[in-house]
Amino acid sequence: MGASTPRALLRSLLFSYLLSGLLLAATSFALYKFRLKESQVTIAVNMVYILSCALAGFVMGKRVQRQRFFCGFAAGLSYFLVLFAVSFVINREITSDTSRLLTTLAFCVGSGIIGGVSS
Repeated sequence: MGASTPRALLRSLLFSYLLSGLLLAATSFALYKFRLKESQVTIAVNMVYILSCALAGFVMGKRVQRQRFFCGFAAGLSYFLVLFAVSFVINREITSDTSRLLTTLAFCVGSGIIGGVSS
């Protein structure tokens, strides 16, 4: 029997943001220690999004145990929306780079779906 969907979503987001924090700390250490280029940091941040959303989809799919595609989609989209909302509150504006915003959305939703389906 699966868990309730909202509770599973919150749990999956908690795990994914914990993973994000750890991976971003490792990325910042690598940036400091190895003086990475901006393109390398961008790739690392995108990989953090992908891994974190895949984990969120996987955890939510395992908890709910039904409609795993939708669970992964919801987890990835929720991760992106929280990220977007926090960024908006901090910067007080929506980014002008729409293609980067849409790419991040695609990474989050796509990897969330992959995580959900593979659970």
